[in-house]
Amino acid sequence: MAKLKIKKGDRVVVITGRDKGKRGEVLRAIPKENRLIVQGVNVVKRHQRQTQATEGGIIEKESPIDVSNVAHIDPKTGGPTRIGYKVLDDGRKVRIARRSGEVIDK
Repeated sequence: MAKLKIKKGDRVVVITGRDKGKRGEVLRAIPKENRLIVQGVNVVKRHQRQTQATEGGIIEKESPIDVSNVAHIDPKTGGPTRIGYKVLDDGRKVRIARRSGEVIDK
């Protein structure tokens, strides 16, 4: 199981597949399966049975997408970038965008 470099709340762009070019925010990361749930990406229709709490019918929800099919959005240029790590002078280990060198973690 590899460590995911993309976390919940990150802005990503889909680089391959049916939703290529779509951008969204990571809603959930699933490291055990190497997958992400991205807002507005890989939307599927599911039939849901009516319960006391929820109404029945056909609902649309995001389905997990493989982490290799998305790239982080560079905060400086807005394009796709890879992610690296850097240790700052104060000892913190932060993620950086490889394309621009911009620090991603605040």
